[in-house]
Amino acid sequence: MKRTIIPGVRTGRVRIPASKSQAHRLLICAALGEEKTEVVCDGISADIAATAKCLSVLGAKIEEMETGFLVSQIKKVPEGRCDLYCGESGSTLRFLLPIVGALGAQAVFHREGRLPQRPLAPLDSVLKEHGMTLREDGDLLYCSGQLIGGNYTIAGNVSSQYISGLLMALPLLIRDSLLMVSGPLESAAYVAMTEDALQLSKLTISKMGAMWAIPGQQRCHLPKHTVVEGDWSNTAFFLCMGALSKEGVTVEGLNLQSSQGDRGVLDVLRRFGAEVTEHGDAVTVRRGALHGVTINAAPIPDLIPVLSVVASVAEGETRVENAYRLRLKESDRLKSTANLLRALGGQVEEKEDGLAITGVPALAARSKRRTTIASRCLPPRRPAPRRARSQSTTTAAWQSPIPAFGRILAA
Repeated sequence: MKRTIIPGVRTGRVRIPASKSQAHRLLICAALGEEKTEVVCDGISADIAATAKCLSVLGAKIEEMETGFLVSQIKKVPEGRCDLYCGESGSTLRFLLPIVGALGAQAVFHREGRLPQRPLAPLDSVLKEHGMTLREDGDLLYCSGQLIGGNYTIAGNVSSQYISGLLMALPLLIRDSLLMVSGPLESAAYVAMTEDALQLSKLTISKMGAMWAIPGQQRCHLPKHTVVEGDWSNTAFFLCMGALSKEGVTVEGLNLQSSQGDRGVLDVLRRFGAEVTEHGDAVTVRRGALHGVTINAAPIPDLIPVLSVVASVAEGETRVENAYRLRLKESDRLKSTANLLRALGGQVEEKEDGLAITGVPALAARSKRRTTIASRCLPPRRPAPRRARSQSTTTAAWQSPIPAFGRILAA
């Protein structure tokens, strides 16, 4: 894929598409409910489409509409083998794996790209201890058996998706369960998002510190009309764009009280020195006197590539720490981020679990010469492409080089 990007400061307004993270959870809760539910989702990514298709194979009836999905619950799992094509979506695999066990389904997950190499431990061992049989054969993961209730203990420092998957699956079991997390919890905000979805589904779950008491024999009861809120992960790209513009960029359609961890972009941009204003369902970011900061990547790993762009033109050094998990994504995102910034004239030192970025006055792409970037990093799996327009100091309007992050309207 080749994209030509015209230099110039960007400004405008964006109506952001729906949160991929929340859409996964609400689709699953709708499929595990007792009533037909309309899930309003502005923008359907490849990951969300994979989750919807897998739930359909497991017995849900899911109709894609202009506004999102109409979901009829899983009444009975089909007999025989269920082939679940999860693509490269780690969320689809890790959320649905314990749910397959809770439903007692015989399933085969078809994994693509680097997904077969991404970790499943210790989730796989926990599921085996409680009644499931798992077997890997190349890109295929064979699953069978019936999960049983009881005491579940899992480490919290590998993936919050393991905990989220169990929280959604255990209420389906006949017996009550106790889910305990040992050690520090990575990306706790994503677990909070799952708790929000379960609360919205009117499930009874009691939390005591790092332990959840989960009664069995429950079904979800989402509102018949459920709306997926705006996506803070996508928002970060436009807010960082605004941090490089005196006029700034405004993003609309946000829940400013959201549990989404990537809402943390606001704090990081303020620490960089950008001007951040929150108003109604919108945020505006404008350039300030940018300076280097230290970023803890543990709660916001997906923001590191775009925050690194801001760091590359912020005075002084920015250090990104606790980011090793980015090496285990669809691509090694630490390496690919460092390579792309260097190709643009940035000064980046790659660490084992992070980056050290020294700011420069301007990146090469902001000069008048054309820069060619060769990258093997995989494209983001975001909502289907849509038009994006903005005003620029160098051109009247532009076609966004980033697929599907929203619509930029004239300021």
